[in-house]
Amino acid sequence: MSPPPRGGGLSRRHFALALPSALLASGCAAPHRGTGRPGDPIVLTLLSHYASGELKEALRGPVDEWNATHDRVKVETTAVEFSDLLTTFMVRQAAGQGADILHPYCLWNGQLVQAGVLRPAPPEHAEEVRRGYGEAAVGAASVGGTVYGYPTEVQTYALYYNKRLLRAAGVDGPPRTWRELEDTAYRTTRRDRYGNTLVQGFGLSTYDDSTTVGQTLALLNAAGGTFVSEDGRSTAIDSPAGRAVFGLEHRLVAEGASDPGVNVYRAFASGQVAMVVSAGWWSGSLRTLMGRDYRDVGVAPVPVPRAGDRRATLCTGFMLGVNTASRHPREAWEFLRWLNTGRVTVKGVTATRMSALQVSVGSLTGRADDMRTLLGAGGTGRDPNLRPFLDALGYAVPEPNVPGAQQAKSLLRKNIEAMWTGQQSVDQALRTIRRQVDQEVSRAW
Repeated sequence: MSPPPRGGGLSRRHFALALPSALLASGCAAPHRGTGRPGDPIVLTLLSHYASGELKEALRGPVDEWNATHDRVKVETTAVEFSDLLTTFMVRQAAGQGADILHPYCLWNGQLVQAGVLRPAPPEHAEEVRRGYGEAAVGAASVGGTVYGYPTEVQTYALYYNKRLLRAAGVDGPPRTWRELEDTAYRTTRRDRYGNTLVQGFGLSTYDDSTTVGQTLALLNAAGGTFVSEDGRSTAIDSPAGRAVFGLEHRLVAEGASDPGVNVYRAFASGQVAMVVSAGWWSGSLRTLMGRDYRDVGVAPVPVPRAGDRRATLCTGFMLGVNTASRHPREAWEFLRWLNTGRVTVKGVTATRMSALQVSVGSLTGRADDMRTLLGAGGTGRDPNLRPFLDALGYAVPEPNVPGAQQAKSLLRKNIEAMWTGQQSVDQALRTIRRQVDQEVSRAW
């Protein structure tokens, strides 16, 4: 899964994909390896997708700090393109060249555990994670109830809306239920005299995983549904909740309130989309891209099917864990504890190093207290649009990370897009997803 482009430009990770491969191979704060003589330091390797720009620089700071203050254990970081990260984990492991510390997308955790790549967190570290992070972040960093690492970046989903477009359509505020969502989408849709769409009421887009699968799963969670069954052996989307989500999206497309062929990230920023469900990182990009027009942007919880329904949404994320093949697991876990639980003071505010790192690049961690402290009074600082994402840390549902989850997600996206573009009906799409995904998640890995 690749996060969406930041405000119509390249995302943090898509930017990395545009750089020459030679640049991506460079690490940060890389000490020379020891000669093997007594007294040489232990050198831990950390493999991530923090390959360029602000992410690379953000990680450089704490790694440099560790290396400057620890003589016996040093850390060397390397990075690859995000699109190559999972393959790199698996190939290097098979070749006996796996890094000591890995930074996977949590969706892959089940596959990495099944393949014997990730080491369970020792009890004291598992307790640190369970005690210090929200339930969704802990769930994302766990497989079968076992914690495998420290959560890093965490993203929750909420409803972005254009206040100006809603007012122009006579709508007082953001929708709270699906009926209100659908009504608002139709009322805010505008066409010219030739029938061309000028404003989409609700942004459905085939642009990437986040715009296709992410918001569909956020709506599915809000309806009380799940993508994969609790035991991880079959899909659960062919259910009343899944049928309701697909029916809602199908109607929006059929009635012309959504145009899946449009890049919703550019269109929303230019005032051509009234509402869209997306992740919290986008706020910073919109603020930069839209300038003064960002005052028209509001954020609200993902609408629920009926008034009074319990809130829920999607949570995605990454974590740092230790390789089963590491020769120095104790030292690797101690570095991760230092990075993820050790506190620093930034502009008079004290928080963990990882929370400070993530906020510096416009992201969140699963530590709600840290986030509210770093982002200002009430947890919103200068931008009240951050509050719904912070609040969602308390009720978000992590992506299922069973073995085969990445392929299952790709199959889900393919069939959602086929339904949106009229190649499949709602029933056909749900049946196809059930058949294809059941085959994927139930096979032996």
